[in-house]
Amino acid sequence: MSSSLNILCIDSSTEACSVALATNDTTTHHFMLAPREHTQKILPTVNDVVKQANLTLADIDVIAYGQGPGSFTGVRIGISIAQGLAYGLEKKMVGVSTLQAMAQQALVNNPNCQSVYAAIDARMGEVYFAQYINQHDVMTLQEKEVVIKPEALIEQYQTQGLSIESKSTLVGTGWAAYPELLAYFEVCQQTEILYPDAQFMLTAAAQLIADNQAVNPESATPVYLRDTVTWKKLPGRE
Repeated sequence: MSSSLNILCIDSSTEACSVALATNDTTTHHFMLAPREHTQKILPTVNDVVKQANLTLADIDVIAYGQGPGSFTGVRIGISIAQGLAYGLEKKMVGVSTLQAMAQQALVNNPNCQSVYAAIDARMGEVYFAQYINQHDVMTLQEKEVVIKPEALIEQYQTQGLSIESKSTLVGTGWAAYPELLAYFEVCQQTEILYPDAQFMLTAAAQLIADNQAVNPESATPVYLRDTVTWKKLPGRE
């Protein structure tokens, strides 16, 4: 990734928690598994990463964040902290897909990677799923990201006659969580990439910034995919 901007990226959308900072010539980052500890871990990690890069928060140009899909609480924590920093620093923001981040990591690990199927365990018997393909060294979404039951996804591939590209790579927690899905995509290559990592969001973030997609903090939005299904209104509430 090449950018003259200092881009800070924060992600807490899954059990993992990560922070990355891209400067003109280096990337400083930290990744950890910290389920239920995101609130306590994120800001100290931001401060550590900025200090390691020999910068201050005032030197940050744009703040990127993992926009989801992922844990409702985790996504909210990440975007809230990113928004707070952006408001305080008067900086713009860009959101990056958690599925895209894992696909980008697969490409970084294997420059010959051309296609990635990403699946995160969404609980409730479902996965967040999408396919990404390599376009000019940026993993680019095909069709759309969905939340879907594994059996419904398999049926969709069968009824629509969709082919699975045998040289594709699998990333995310969804494959181990639903063995029937893994069995259907068995011609693909498995990886150890299970969670999104902020450092692999920086390429997409830089591209979004270059395309003038950065927004003011109040316009930064999360991606839940199933928010209208899961989060039902309480009785008497609007």
